[in-house]
Amino acid sequence: MSAVGQGGSGASPNGAHLKNLSDKECKDMGNKFFGVRNIEGAIEAYSMAILKNGSVPHYYTNRALCYLNQKRWASAIQDARRALERDPNLVKGHFYLGKALLEKDSLDESIKHLQRANDLAREQKQNFGDDIAVQLRIARKKRWNLQEEKRVQQEIELQSYLNRLILEDKDRKAEDLRNTGEDVDVLVEKVEMEADRHVAEVNAMFAKVDERRQKRDVPDFLCGKISFEILKDPVITPSGITYDRKDIEEHLQRVGHFDPVTRTKLTQDQLVPNYAMKEVVDVFLQENEWANDY
Repeated sequence: MSAVGQGGSGASPNGAHLKNLSDKECKDMGNKFFGVRNIEGAIEAYSMAILKNGSVPHYYTNRALCYLNQKRWASAIQDARRALERDPNLVKGHFYLGKALLEKDSLDESIKHLQRANDLAREQKQNFGDDIAVQLRIARKKRWNLQEEKRVQQEIELQSYLNRLILEDKDRKAEDLRNTGEDVDVLVEKVEMEADRHVAEVNAMFAKVDERRQKRDVPDFLCGKISFEILKDPVITPSGITYDRKDIEEHLQRVGHFDPVTRTKLTQDQLVPNYAMKEVVDVFLQENEWANDY
């Protein structure tokens, strides 16, 4: 396989020079290209590094990052998967794969890899700031919104179905009355009025559902920065960051005594209950019971 085939970047005056370099030198050259935003040059250099030594997972994640910058999602997915085949615990492999899958709307798999990247970053004490968390929140919210759209469509279909049943039942009863051959205009009118009342009740019920649905959004500040779920027992650190107690205590025990966002020293006795946030969360849940399924 040629460097052009690996990177898809076409011919380059750097190609001949790269052939004389080691795989590590090619990688270093790719880093230099990437640093000056020469993405095509970086892809070619990383591709040559892979050609010389395809066992190094970081060469694939480096090239995957280039593809992400070019919005070449399929290529980024392929390289991230190759990196993870060589090192299943590579944070960047899961991170870049999750980002690319998010763009392809493969949301369940995207969330799985972003969550894994977030967990591994904590375990390996790697500082990605809020980058992984932001992508994970976006993926979770996007999946939630798609589920909401599906629910809305199902409710619209149910409303239409119920109205149709009511009207069909009205027509059937009216037809049966007329077939008796008697003067049934008053009875038919009563049937029609009853049907109109049922339709109005059904529509009123779904109108209330619509009103509640418009509020179905959980603000990010109500969610923990580790689990990304709604805060149940919020505590605040000296850095001013609020976490769910269970999540932050698990982090302190498993990963280390530092704040996962600010990376400053943190011990369990420094955690203070955030009663103000707890009150806000409780009020939100009382007004939005659906959020328990968020």
